[in-house]
Amino acid sequence: MLAGEIGRRAALAALGGAALAAGAGPAGAQNARTGRAIVGFPPGGTSDSVTRLYVERLRASGAAQMVVDNRPGAGGRLALELLKGLPPDGSAFVVTPASMLTIYPHLYTRTMRYDSLKDFTPVSPVCIFPFGLAVSARHPAKTVQEFVAWGKGRPVVDWASPVPGSMPHFIGTEFGRMAGLTMNHIPYRGSAPAVADLLAGTVQAVILPLGELTPFHRSGEARLLAISSPERLPRLDEVPTFAASGFPDLVHEEWYGAVLPAGASPATLAALHEAIVAAAASPEIREGLTRIDIMPQVMDPAAFRERIAREIAVWGPIVAASGFKPDE
Repeated sequence: MLAGEIGRRAALAALGGAALAAGAGPAGAQNARTGRAIVGFPPGGTSDSVTRLYVERLRASGAAQMVVDNRPGAGGRLALELLKGLPPDGSAFVVTPASMLTIYPHLYTRTMRYDSLKDFTPVSPVCIFPFGLAVSARHPAKTVQEFVAWGKGRPVVDWASPVPGSMPHFIGTEFGRMAGLTMNHIPYRGSAPAVADLLAGTVQAVILPLGELTPFHRSGEARLLAISSPERLPRLDEVPTFAASGFPDLVHEEWYGAVLPAGASPATLAALHEAIVAAAASPEIREGLTRIDIMPQVMDPAAFRERIAREIAVWGPIVAASGFKPDE
């Protein structure tokens, strides 16, 4: 075995076997040496599925004691609040959607219990995906331009996003403002009920993660009008981008990223970063993500920190312009 491979396996073993501050009692003792990838959403969702793909690959590479720890609550904030109080020894990290770090600071100004940059050590993104604007197959609009023309002939357009305060929520409000439409946002608890109501005709349009819409687009039950990526995607070449449809500022993609608690040592950070980069390059990860229309993506920790800071600045004016105020 090559020296580099030996070093990588040792680093992964350290990640999987580091002691956790799991609390007193038998349960804490039993789990004291199990590394955790914490997810702020229930099992079965996209965040959970992506994290499990990576954890399975990390286990296969040497981190045999690593598990997924689902801690849903507060729209994903609970997992980050938990991580903030854990030791920065590599025994626990969070895989979080971008919104919890870049949009939430502008929403939950009174109740946020973490600082996106001060309380965490950014490691790397693990994947990225765009959002799609879709209508049902029965809708008369075949393009974004036709949808705008249709919408201007109506007093209001009911549209749905998977959760209030999410990235698709604000993409939709920006789209309505730019298009000059009166749009009534209907937030749902997840993508599945929003799609069900789209197909039933309860709402006229949805903006959701692309992977939640492509099965219905391909089956002919719904029609994707535009996606929020910078360029068309080869696997959906028939669907234009918002930018190519006359909305050049609607280029937004959600990434999921891994963060450690603040104060993680350079060695701990390097070990987890190296493990994620190696996993992202594996056929298993690429094939698993492609099946749900998500792309792997990694970057070095310094660039990732800069990205978080930059996107916090980008979303501030967008959130303010929307006028949305959550119930904190």
